[in-house]
Amino acid sequence: MTTTDSASWGRVDPEGNVYVREGEGERHVGQYPDATPEEALAYYERKFADLEGQVKLLEQRSRAGASASDIAKAVRKLDETVRTASAVGDLASLQTRLQALGAGVSELTEKQSAEAKAQLEQAVAEREALVAEAEALAAGDPATTQWKQTTAKLDELFTRWQAQQHDGPRLPKSTADALWKRFRAARSTVDHHRRAFFAELDSQHREVRGRKSELVDRAEALVGKGAQGIPAYRDLLDEWKGAGRAGKKQDDALWARFKAAGDALFAAKAEVDAAENVEFSANLEQKLALLDEAEPLLTVTDPAAARERLTSIQRRWDEIGKVPKDQMRVVNDRLRKVENAVKGLEDEHWRRSNPEKKARSQGLASQLEQAIEKLEADIAAAKESGDRRKQAEAEEALAARKIWLDALG
Repeated sequence: MTTTDSASWGRVDPEGNVYVREGEGERHVGQYPDATPEEALAYYERKFADLEGQVKLLEQRSRAGASASDIAKAVRKLDETVRTASAVGDLASLQTRLQALGAGVSELTEKQSAEAKAQLEQAVAEREALVAEAEALAAGDPATTQWKQTTAKLDELFTRWQAQQHDGPRLPKSTADALWKRFRAARSTVDHHRRAFFAELDSQHREVRGRKSELVDRAEALVGKGAQGIPAYRDLLDEWKGAGRAGKKQDDALWARFKAAGDALFAAKAEVDAAENVEFSANLEQKLALLDEAEPLLTVTDPAAARERLTSIQRRWDEIGKVPKDQMRVVNDRLRKVENAVKGLEDEHWRRSNPEKKARSQGLASQLEQAIEKLEADIAAAKESGDRRKQAEAEEALAARKIWLDALG
């Protein structure tokens, strides 16, 4: 404000009293002694500038959407200050601007009320949605609930609830309390179901651990039996499969012990098999030689000669003993092919001469019966002496003789 402007809004008398013009009169605003009139007016003009700045800032706040109640309160306070201000300037224009602000407060209040109502309705709807999600989780079947995902989801809902409570509009107490009560109840239900589920699961796991620990002890007790313990171990394995789960960590530890016992048994069997394969390799060579001797019988036409040679081959075949397991079926199938061919030859001869066939069959049956009796005696003796190898060989030979006898019948 220039000095000329200042002179239009205020004056200073010879004693240093300062006056501001208001309407048709003037009002004493203060005294500034020991200074020039210009310095005195400049001092009170700065006070006016401060008031004008406050009005301008309030106008800016109103345009920016500040709280209508805050604006109204500020207008009332500032209007009273301007009315009695110790300042020199167009105080009336400031009052006019404040009156305009006051007039706009009602419109601003209505607008802000509508916005606040919409925000409140949205906040309530968002809280309702969180409650609905939480209650849906609480209504789930505990037996089929994925608890890790459910717990994480509930934690996420609670975090969103807190964020809305912190950043969103303040809900009416009754509404907020009712929604929180439902949300808290849903959380409590989920927590109750989760604790009950895992308590039951822990009980089941303890029972399964007890059963599997016993199976492990029994399996480890079989290790000293070597390959002979494998059948019992397989029975234990069937029990293991039906025992259920004991919790991943405990189950893995128990399974490691159980499997180690099985590995030891099968390793012992592998050693026995390897030793037998070495031993039985020589038997295989002998049986292959017998097959070379037997397979020409496929083209023989004399049944008596064929049977005689085949019987000799079968006797020597049985005396040789076992062959490696991976070759057992191959050599047996080759011999069986010869045996079937000879039997077919004999059947054809029988059709041509029944009495001769009958006599021959009876003679052969008698031989087989005698051989069966001898083999049964050998099996009994082997059992008594504990010679499992001789027992197995005699049982294999006995099974073959019975097949032959059945074929004769």
